Amino acid sequence: MSTPHVVVVMGVAGTGKTTIGPLLADALGVPYAEGDDFHPLANIAKMSAGTPLDDDDRWPWLDAIGQWAHGRAGLGGVVSSSALKRVYRDRLRAEAPGAVFLHLTGDRALIERRMADRKNHFMPTALLDSQFATLQSLQEDEAGVAVDVSGTPEEITDRAVAALRGLAN
Repeated sequence: MSTPHVVVVMGVAGTGKTTIGPLLADALGVPYAEGDDFHPLANIAKMSAGTPLDDDDRWPWLDAIGQWAHGRAGLGGVVSSSALKRVYRDRLRAEAPGAVFLHLTGDRALIERRMADRKNHFMPTALLDSQFATLQSLQEDEAGVAVDVSGTPEEITDRAVAALRGLAN
């Protein structure tokens, strides 16, 4: 990309945001921030118990991610956030208007398998259906790209870099 953007790696749980985010940041030569680290402890406890977050739970989390992204404006960065709804992405853009979104997409069965293989993660596979039910894909007027998560992390990252570079053209 010709100018340093902040890229928000988005998608349902299990798509590989935490794996692809750092690889993408390395490829772009910018820092990475793990979106889960911005969750208040109450959110983590709620999700660990198998209870989906509601919007009141998400607003402070999204604001914290947006503030990080705002601080990286003009410098570039990569941060993960499920950003499942348009209103959530709008909230992030309110803090960081230049942010672009990388939507990691994939087959539900593949994502569920990957979630089941994760160790020591607070998000149970039982919440995957609620994630898919909540998901609103990127719309034409939103700066971003969608990349399929089949293949190796390196293949996914290569596709992501190529797609993001295409945004600059």
